[in-house]
Amino acid sequence: MKKLSTVLLSASLLFGLTVVSPLTTDAAAKNFSNCTELNKVYKGGVAKDGKVTNKGGKTKYKPTLSAEVYKLNSSKDRDKDGIACER
Repeated sequence: MKKLSTVLLSASLLFGLTVVSPLTTDAAAKNFSNCTELNKVYKGGVAKDGKVTNKGGKTKYKPTLSAEVYKLNSSKDRDKDGIACER
């Protein structure tokens, strides 16, 4: 019983650490000088939230969701659809 509880505790800690630590883009929010620089980091551009839709036509990549990065780079959203530098 003691061995089983030790294994379960170890497994839950390992699983908990992998699930709890997702990559966040807001931690490294940066203002890019142009869309070429932004697209090197965020291939599909940056969307301010998950509810926005692209008005500029068909895109090749899905945008990254990050309100903070979008706020810093909102001037690069030419068609004002909530996605900056979509590709």
